[in-house]
Amino acid sequence: MTASTLCRKAAAKSAKSRIAAVCAIAVAGTLLLSGCGDQTKDKGSESVSNAPLADKLPKDIRDKGVIKVGSDIAYPPVEFKDKSGNTVGIDPDLGEALGKQLGVEFEFENGTFDTLLGGLRSKRYQIAMSAMTDTKNRQEGIDEETGKKVGSGVDFVDYFTAGVSIYTKKGDDQGIKTWSDLCGKKIVVQRGTVSHDLAKAESKKCEGGKKIAIEQFDNDQQAQARLRSGGADAGSSDFPVAAYAVKTSGGGKDFELVGEQVEAAPYGIAVSKNNPELRDAIKAALDAIIKNGEYGKIIAKWGVKDGAVDEATINGGK
Repeated sequence: MTASTLCRKAAAKSAKSRIAAVCAIAVAGTLLLSGCGDQTKDKGSESVSNAPLADKLPKDIRDKGVIKVGSDIAYPPVEFKDKSGNTVGIDPDLGEALGKQLGVEFEFENGTFDTLLGGLRSKRYQIAMSAMTDTKNRQEGIDEETGKKVGSGVDFVDYFTAGVSIYTKKGDDQGIKTWSDLCGKKIVVQRGTVSHDLAKAESKKCEGGKKIAIEQFDNDQQAQARLRSGGADAGSSDFPVAAYAVKTSGGGKDFELVGEQVEAAPYGIAVSKNNPELRDAIKAALDAIIKNGEYGKIIAKWGVKDGAVDEATINGGK
């Protein structure tokens, strides 16, 4: 969400082909919740035996055959629910590909974004994968809003780069190419995001009383609807979200991206600092799917190739 306080800062989808995989994840989750430990273990052992990087995983995860993933599943095209209620998007697709390398299921569990790192600390999840920006504060366990130490921090395996983008109605960009071009115009944004912060900061620079009129909403979908109806001149959100809206809204006829991304930074998969073995296994799996081309296909499918990385990086955020 590119949120400054929630830190989706720099910055979420051919869902039918994934229904079987999602159902498999749901079955695995049901077995765990119902106490069918032996069945889960057998399932994990069977899938691990054929996976090229299974030996890199911690033994307890190999035995269970599942990695629990904390995620705020309301951020298309990164992760969201399709019309059938299935979890789809960039992160679920990447999780499925990583799971093939490691011989486990990536089981996505929905949670509010600001509770995901707490879920890692309490061991509710093994990882958090949710368009989460890798920052030094998160690495060091510093609360982004208060600046206070709240935990031991996490390690990140960086897998994508996202910035903030501006979009307008298609064929009606009104000469908007940069943030300074918004002076005297109206922009719609999601509340509490970097897009919101950038608009406020840029408005203060506007000269001659031509401030930026800013209308804020609870989510990007509401902001997009306002722009679509002609109630604003431009919108702004994370590049993947803006790019997806441009590609899908009105069959690609509603919006267009203008200018370049700003505030670019890496999205990372968060792992507890107490679990370096899992962190390194995920990095190895990510490097493997980058090398074999599966990563590139997933990124291209969701129309966000500009954010692709060439290799996995640990703690690359600044």
